[in-house]
Amino acid sequence: MAKLKTGRHTSAIKQHRKSLRQGGHNRVVLQKIRSLAKQFELAVSQKKKTEAGKILSDCFSAWDKAAKSGVIHANAASRKKARLSSKLHQLAKAA
Repeated sequence: MAKLKTGRHTSAIKQHRKSLRQGGHNRVVLQKIRSLAKQFELAVSQKKKTEAGKILSDCFSAWDKAAKSGVIHANAASRKKARLSSKLHQLAKAA
């Protein structure tokens, strides 16, 4: 890579590169969360309680890690976890 010219915007250029890297990481984390949630929804719709419980545990872990690293807001993670767990409880009640 060519040497940066020093000046006022040098730090802005570096920050932009950093934001691109972080954005890529955030997209990976969000995709993982969404795919786990879809797997959970599929297990619930097929009424597979034990499988859904295992996937729910993975979902909780993924949401907590994403909230801890700042990818999503902590309250958003809590809200999503509560909604997923209520679906599992409804499945358990119906059975």
